[in-house]
Amino acid sequence: MLKIGSHISSAKGYYAMGKQALKLKANTFAFFTRNPRGGSAKPIVEEDIKKYNELSQEAGFHKIVAHAPYTLNGCSADESVREFAWRTMAEDLKRMEYTPHNYYNFHPGSHVKQGVDVGIDYISQMLNFVLKKEQTTIVLLETMAGKGSEVGRTFEELKEIIDRINLTDRIGVCLDTCHVWDSGYDIVQDLDGVLAHFDKIIGLPFLKAIHLNDSMNDKGARKDRHAKIGEGRIGLEAMERIINHTALRELPFILETPNDDEGWAREIALLKSLYK
Repeated sequence: MLKIGSHISSAKGYYAMGKQALKLKANTFAFFTRNPRGGSAKPIVEEDIKKYNELSQEAGFHKIVAHAPYTLNGCSADESVREFAWRTMAEDLKRMEYTPHNYYNFHPGSHVKQGVDVGIDYISQMLNFVLKKEQTTIVLLETMAGKGSEVGRTFEELKEIIDRINLTDRIGVCLDTCHVWDSGYDIVQDLDGVLAHFDKIIGLPFLKAIHLNDSMNDKGARKDRHAKIGEGRIGLEAMERIINHTALRELPFILETPNDDEGWAREIALLKSLYK
């Protein structure tokens, strides 16, 4: 069974997100832990969590993929921004334990002219601070397109971060198809080669989730502009190969395409029809 879903608004709580996922015929989903452009988080309502956990078990949801706010930058040159990132991620991981054994995805950050090595050092410091042995949540580093001073454009940069983490069993990677394409990895003509390289550098066991997005840009553009499935430079045939690849087919696939609910429902149905 294809594990597929989209980003869903968390404004009305967990139970509402679960019900919305079912309307889309999804069996997983992603959501922002708080305002994606700000810092506020809705209070946890235990009755809402209880209803969601019951719904999740009844519906057979697979692992869901929470997303940190875009404002979280653990390697900023501004100390107050780094402190916000540390505090926000620590709070989010505590909140994630209300829905245990899921994923928490974040953009590694932008080093803002400090250099990649400095960025990697700051990010690893943050992760070593927030990761706890008792947590059930796996924190995912997202592959990035490489625009500006983003850290995480290459598998080697992600590996540098992972190598500095004390609790490596609490860390993983979310591969974004638009981002890796825009960063220069040819997942259209050489998916096997890209995944073999990932395995060599990081190790496929660290790959936990996929953001499934087409791209408006040519390979290597380093711009990060998502397109609807089959309507970009990656194309539908490549998407079909991705969801059916033996190294990927059992992972959760999350759509971040420029769509509304009706569009995501169509994409979910299309991808399910292509899953072999």
